[in-house]
Amino acid sequence: MIRLKRGQIVRSLLAILLISLSWSGVFMARTGLVVRSFEHDHVPLLYLAPQQGHNAPGVLVAHGFAGSKQLMLGYGHVLARAGYAVMLWDFDGHGANPTALKGFELRQNLEVALQGLLEQPEVDRGRLALLGHSMGSGVVMLAGVENVERFAATIAISPTGQNVTPQAPRNLQLQIGAWEGGLLPYAQRLLADAGGANSQFAQGRARELVTVPTVEHITILFSQVSHQAALRWLDSTFGRQSQSEYLDRRMIWYFLHLVGWLLLLSVMARYLALPATPDFKISRWRSWGGLVASPIAALGGLLLLNPLIDLQVLGGVQVGGAVGVWFLIAGLSWLGILGRWPRLRWQMVGLGVTLFGLLWIAVGAMAQIVWLQWWLIPARLAIWLPIAIACFPWFLGSGMVQQDTRWLTRLAWWLGQSVMLIAGFLLVIIYLPKLGFIFLLLPLFPLVMALFAVVSALFNQAWIYAIGNALFFGWLLAAGFPLSACCLAFG
Repeated sequence: MIRLKRGQIVRSLLAILLISLSWSGVFMARTGLVVRSFEHDHVPLLYLAPQQGHNAPGVLVAHGFAGSKQLMLGYGHVLARAGYAVMLWDFDGHGANPTALKGFELRQNLEVALQGLLEQPEVDRGRLALLGHSMGSGVVMLAGVENVERFAATIAISPTGQNVTPQAPRNLQLQIGAWEGGLLPYAQRLLADAGGANSQFAQGRARELVTVPTVEHITILFSQVSHQAALRWLDSTFGRQSQSEYLDRRMIWYFLHLVGWLLLLSVMARYLALPATPDFKISRWRSWGGLVASPIAALGGLLLLNPLIDLQVLGGVQVGGAVGVWFLIAGLSWLGILGRWPRLRWQMVGLGVTLFGLLWIAVGAMAQIVWLQWWLIPARLAIWLPIAIACFPWFLGSGMVQQDTRWLTRLAWWLGQSVMLIAGFLLVIIYLPKLGFIFLLLPLFPLVMALFAVVSALFNQAWIYAIGNALFFGWLLAAGFPLSACCLAFG
């Protein structure tokens, strides 16, 4: 019989409270809204509109590369609360869309989403607008240029290449994150090509560039400044004055949900973890030397494979397969320098899988309705285990060097791994530019490694840490990167 101490009881109750409040907060964000999820021509669609809405302006919202309709829900909630009918969708190869991504010919997906939007009873078909992020910004700007009379406004967030003029698209707003660096000069040139900043909404020639403070390419999607700027632009276009005071706080609830689960995990770990039985000693130079050398070995391996294999679509997923190979080579190199493995007991396998299940719930259960398509469709499920197995050696090495260390040392390992992962993948981008979309992963590494550092401290067992985290990290990669046109392509 498990008997909890007073401190464990307090942590458990606090965890349950945080988890319950978080779910309540996320579901409350949908109150007063019509939410419809359906599919047209194999394109997954998600529709949001105000209840009892009538003749609401319609807005198509397009995500960027490696994104999904969930990632754009901040705009969906803010606009729907303000009286707009919003349609979000997954481009080919993204989210729950099983059609492989072939190049970037995604205009047809937008047409499918438009047809779905026009079929909704709350929509005013004569008042339509477009909003897109990154890759999606290029798609919506193209639609706005080709159908000048159909779309009254276009909002391009972190804009990509497109030919614009002072006449098309109508009422163009550009948004750029203050930390997006090189994109700012491009956005300024795009604004100049479109005729420069002005407020000629009635003529459809209004132009604006908004710099969103303290955000980069991904975090701009969760910025209240970005959400409200988009709403203000659409209100000006359609001559409306929204009375909504809604601010999208779902990511705050998501963070509190994660904190609650980590508190609960800290209680459960005492009864799930095995006593650490270190049957090996690893010198400091081997531990840190292996961490420093492994990214160099991984880069060398990718450079050798590049002439033989199309790394961009390896394993049936855009870029993600190359990331898995990088972790495989880096991890094996690290283990080789460490010199030996800890002894494996079969109980560790079961506990590692249990750890994966707990992480899956803590991170993913709410992510599905907040920011990430967490449920893997069959095509993604098929690539999950291969990617997880490829990542396993890295996490075994990471678990070995952190086992039986103090919090200060674990903090140093978190920082060291974050720096080496970011530096290692920056080198990959420099030498293999076709894998440049790996750049989207870089801000995630410190966050993911921080989560894994907490897990390492709670379980203090290299095999449990490696199995649980490799399965979880493989799931994260399988969920995020787009499906490619083939599973293996030779150059």
